[in-house]
Amino acid sequence: MSNVVRPERSVGVARARLVIAASSIGTVFEWYDFFLFGTMAPLIGRLFFPGGSETAQFLLVLASFGVGFGMRPLGAVLFGYFGDRLGRKYTFLFTVTMMGLATAAVGLVPTFAELGNAAPALLVLLRVIQGLAIGGEYGGAALYVAEHAPADRRGFYTSFIQTSVIGGFLLSLVVTLAVQAAVPAGAWEQWGWRLPFLLSLLLLAVSLWMRLRMQETPIFRAMRASGRVSHNPLRDSFADGANVRRMLVVLFGVAAGLTVVWYTSQFGALYFLQSAQRLDDGWARGLVGIGAVISLGWFLLFGRLSDRYGRKPFLVAGYGLTLLLLFPLFHMMASAANPAMKEAARRAPVIVSGPNCHYHPFALRGQPTECARILDHLAGRGVMYTKARTPGVAVTVGGVPVADRSAAGLDAALTRGGWSIAKVRPSLKSAAVMLLGIVLLGMLSGMTYGPVAALLPELFPARVRYTSASIPYHVGTGYFGGFLPFISQYIVARAGTPYAGLWYTMAVVLMALIVTILFLPETRGVDLDEDAPRI
Repeated sequence: MSNVVRPERSVGVARARLVIAASSIGTVFEWYDFFLFGTMAPLIGRLFFPGGSETAQFLLVLASFGVGFGMRPLGAVLFGYFGDRLGRKYTFLFTVTMMGLATAAVGLVPTFAELGNAAPALLVLLRVIQGLAIGGEYGGAALYVAEHAPADRRGFYTSFIQTSVIGGFLLSLVVTLAVQAAVPAGAWEQWGWRLPFLLSLLLLAVSLWMRLRMQETPIFRAMRASGRVSHNPLRDSFADGANVRRMLVVLFGVAAGLTVVWYTSQFGALYFLQSAQRLDDGWARGLVGIGAVISLGWFLLFGRLSDRYGRKPFLVAGYGLTLLLLFPLFHMMASAANPAMKEAARRAPVIVSGPNCHYHPFALRGQPTECARILDHLAGRGVMYTKARTPGVAVTVGGVPVADRSAAGLDAALTRGGWSIAKVRPSLKSAAVMLLGIVLLGMLSGMTYGPVAALLPELFPARVRYTSASIPYHVGTGYFGGFLPFISQYIVARAGTPYAGLWYTMAVVLMALIVTILFLPETRGVDLDEDAPRI
């Protein structure tokens, strides 16, 4: 074809470093904005939702956290359209601006005590804006790097985009810990918590400065010069049956699986240690943060190895190992985090019985029955329990009936039974064991996440690549992964055991493993140019 302009794909070392740095650092800041909400979930729950039940507040803030993920597919549709029509660069310049402003605004919203029900409503509105922004960010950054990278290093180059996700989570932990330590005693819950959100304005300025120095990708410039840019990327993405099949494979086999592994390894581990194991909040955040730093290496390693051995083998291996190791790793962390609680669960099991023990985790203003109130109290303490049906309400701890079933009486009975009610600080040996568990979880995430920013652009044709890659990715990560903290903690609250929520991860990973084995093609080394045939 005489009007086809071939892209110039070679870039110098300095140019390659700018491409990777500007894309990755901007994405780190954007994920920092997005994850800051989840990092401070327990505190935000207390500040922005009516009191009465700590468990209900926590679940409601996790549901609000999930709202942002629920909006990601809409952001993918909206910004995928503009990314394929107008270009990669300016689209994710706009998304990073949206995210930075919305996050800073969270730091200005009055609390429930100051504004009443309007406070959580404003909070959810800002999460909607954040979700729209992140729905356009990831696809743009991954495609931008992939379309600059040489084919034999595409997995390694794009793995820096993958590290930016965990980098954003890590930055949210570090900033939260630093600010909490720096503000005066008692000021953290009054005004200090707002500072990490307001810091987004500074991060936004840095992101814009770096990204304004970037050029459009050579592939998009060549398509625009040849007049081959899609006029309706959304329609064109769904008009081709083969392209739709690839999108479904990405949704159920790639995005859903890798995202539940990642959120379980990060937020799942954090909430498990903080709530279920009663580990000191600072220790829990610190250990997960150190584990996140170490885990950055896994993403780079498996991204690089995927250039040699392919993308699919590491997805399959990561899913399979997750099914084998997930429960053992969490039990290992529990044994190290709070041995007294684990021993109490074995030696002094808690049994709650009554005629109506139906527990409502979302009841903010009190449970309807005495039995449900007992369960709510135990759930807030991270205590494992089993339920039984009897004519009257009764509680036993290690077989010993509890006469005083008030909150204070229950706590006293649990303490006598060896349960740890107060937050605990681990020994250095125990901390090392927990850190090992977090790092191994990070390895599972690195195996499944590291190669994917290369795999997604390789699956789809250039003229609809932004849209076709972004929509299934953000539907999968937004709904299967984004609501994982809420779903898993809800299961834990209803089941009475901190391990119950892991079954959600296991089910999604099993589905992803089957889809990946049967339907995902190998994409390593394919030509990203528009007129190259798709797999």
